[in-house]
Amino acid sequence: MGIGVEDVDSAWAWYRKHFGMDVPVFREAAEAPLMTRYTGAEVQSRDALLALNLQGGGGMEIWQFTSRIPAAPAFKPSLLNPGLFAARIRSRDVLATHNRFAKVGVQLETGPLTDPNGAPHFFVKDPAGHYFDVVAGDGWFADEPTRPSGSTGGPAGCMINVTDIDRSLPLYRDLLGYDTVRYDEIGVFEDLRMIPGGTHSVRRILLGHAAPRLGPFSELFGPSELELVQVLDRGSDDENVPHLFADRFWGDLGFIHLCFDVTGMDALKHACESAGFPFTIDSEDSFDMGEAAGRFAYIEDPDGTLIEFVETHKMPLLKKIGLHLDLRKRSPTKPLPRMLIKALGLARVKD
Repeated sequence: MGIGVEDVDSAWAWYRKHFGMDVPVFREAAEAPLMTRYTGAEVQSRDALLALNLQGGGGMEIWQFTSRIPAAPAFKPSLLNPGLFAARIRSRDVLATHNRFAKVGVQLETGPLTDPNGAPHFFVKDPAGHYFDVVAGDGWFADEPTRPSGSTGGPAGCMINVTDIDRSLPLYRDLLGYDTVRYDEIGVFEDLRMIPGGTHSVRRILLGHAAPRLGPFSELFGPSELELVQVLDRGSDDENVPHLFADRFWGDLGFIHLCFDVTGMDALKHACESAGFPFTIDSEDSFDMGEAAGRFAYIEDPDGTLIEFVETHKMPLLKKIGLHLDLRKRSPTKPLPRMLIKALGLARVKD
């Protein structure tokens, strides 16, 4: 998940403490010349950091503008606004995680409730107001439950507000491979009532993937799910509700993109074009991110929500001695040896 914040260091400290995102993969302060399509046609500078939780789950790209003050939305975000609404955070024990958060003063938006399948989950907010949906998780990479933040892993998908689920399914189900419907329900749901917009009638569909993901980091990232939410009973005042990033830049406060680690970017580009979702940005060659390098590209979903693809070419293993791994010399579908991924933990930041 790409997360736009006001201050990288304070945001990362919070994600380390509460979500265990304590392993930095790279950090780089530089300009973002390839993103001018989404930054007001001007090159903006930023400070970006990618963090992992080695128990399992995806990464957080914590992103701060340094050339301008990051802008907040001019309205209170709700389920009515298209866009990335909440990152899903996996938990070994949802109730225990809720109790831990309550003791340390995390802003709890709901108590432990159940989704349409009866699975427990709850919503929290970080200090910047980003929503996180804490869900029961499986497919853990490592077993470290005794750590203070040990009951949680990294991101495992997200909740995405859309204006028309049927229009969005060709992207999320067919192209991105979330081909398994966990539930597809319509109604007013108790577990959403405390969320802005949650008293509306909605259609919500939870998508998973039947086959395990492939690739160098597949065992670390594990399974993920996407929940698409469409408000059905929009009134006349709700017809033109803006996107969560309306009149703002990519990189401003909020979830700026949903990122996928991919292999075979050229084939993916062709598949996206054929499906009607052409790349809007493509670094084409290997793009240097300081200690890491790769090719990245973006597409937009039918509502303009940004999806990023990253094909990693180089990543640091042991930064102190300058040891890097060149993934272009490996099979693109074969998982990295577990010992190599665990070696990233040598850079863990301990508070």
